[in-house]
Amino acid sequence: MSESSRESIYQALASIRLVDPHTHINPHSPASTTLADLLGYHYYTELAHSAGMAKKEIEEEDIHPRDLVGRLIQNLGPLENTAQYQWLVEICRKFFNFEGDRIDESNWETLYDVAESKMSAADWSMTVLDQSNVQAVFLTNEFDDALTGFDTDTYIPCLRTDDLVFHLGKDSVRERLQFCTEISIDGSLTNLRNALDQRFEHFIKNGARACAISLPPTFEPKCVSDGRAEVALADVLTNGLNADPANQITLSNRVFWTLAELCDHHGIPFDLMIGVNRGVYADGVYQGQDLYDSRVSLIQYKELFNAFPKVNFPISVLASVTNQELVSYSWIFPNVITNGHWWYSNTPSFISRDAAARLEAVPRTKQIGYYSDAYKLEFVHPKFDMYRRILAKTLAEQFVSQNGWSEERAVELGRQVLKDNVDRIFPKPS
Repeated sequence: MSESSRESIYQALASIRLVDPHTHINPHSPASTTLADLLGYHYYTELAHSAGMAKKEIEEEDIHPRDLVGRLIQNLGPLENTAQYQWLVEICRKFFNFEGDRIDESNWETLYDVAESKMSAADWSMTVLDQSNVQAVFLTNEFDDALTGFDTDTYIPCLRTDDLVFHLGKDSVRERLQFCTEISIDGSLTNLRNALDQRFEHFIKNGARACAISLPPTFEPKCVSDGRAEVALADVLTNGLNADPANQITLSNRVFWTLAELCDHHGIPFDLMIGVNRGVYADGVYQGQDLYDSRVSLIQYKELFNAFPKVNFPISVLASVTNQELVSYSWIFPNVITNGHWWYSNTPSFISRDAAARLEAVPRTKQIGYYSDAYKLEFVHPKFDMYRRILAKTLAEQFVSQNGWSEERAVELGRQVLKDNVDRIFPKPS
């Protein structure tokens, strides 16, 4: 493989205007206002805490953003070897005219001022999107989000359903569902289904293209009979979080299965992010407490995949060790889609191996190459650029050099997993 081939493929991929199919961006405040918004990203706070920074220094209430950045800068040294540190440097180079390769006590205050000045522009969000060559980003919306006050062609809604599946035992969740649907959650399975269906109609009317959920390693979707579901619902409505654990699990299964039925009915994909074990590190910083759990297996989802052959299930797995299983399921099941490189597998060494395995074994039409998972728009560029460079290297080495493909053919494959499959698997609602 020649360096020129890899660079040529990379440049072609970098010219593609992207749709990011999964973020946590707030459409009412999509971009950063200070460097604290960037360094406050959980990757930096959890890594700094892991390297010895006290939690109280990171999470002190009412700390001024500049002071927080100053504290974090003092603790960035141990992070310089990480991919996450490189994202930060790339953001500062791309958007704030930074020319160095290290952000430290000698330069951070000037960088802070430059960044704050640029971020104060009224059109900063659109500037970031344009400079990142990004057309639109998918959101992560609570089920009771009004979906108003933003452009849903640029910020595409996605119905996130974790609370509906796992937290109906909380009074606050049921009250939110009743308030936004005007349907009483009173023990009637019909009312519960109607309330869920009303949420689908609301979201799709406002441009949503997917339903999504994050799932613990112990969850195993099952179809639950009406009689069993009625008993579980009655117990949860009466006793809330003190309901029989078996009934809570049963109700979670009933709601989850109903969501799959509604995805089937409305013709939208059901994004499954599988395997996160919450609260493993109880003393961790905010969002720095959760880990993957290798006890998860996609065999737990066989009943679901078989029951809904017309529903596309884009699947994210937390660990590279689960990737081979995901590849095999996507190899066999027409409705299983490989989706991105999530969280702890989102570093170059894991992406290189996992992406190559998918490109070697999974039909090209069934791969969503990447999503940023970003909380602020500035992170979309460095994350996607990391993936593009890895993808260009894989295409140049394995497809051009080894398989004899032309560069044009390799770029066509790259474009498909980067952009075309996103447009096709997540079409605009009719």
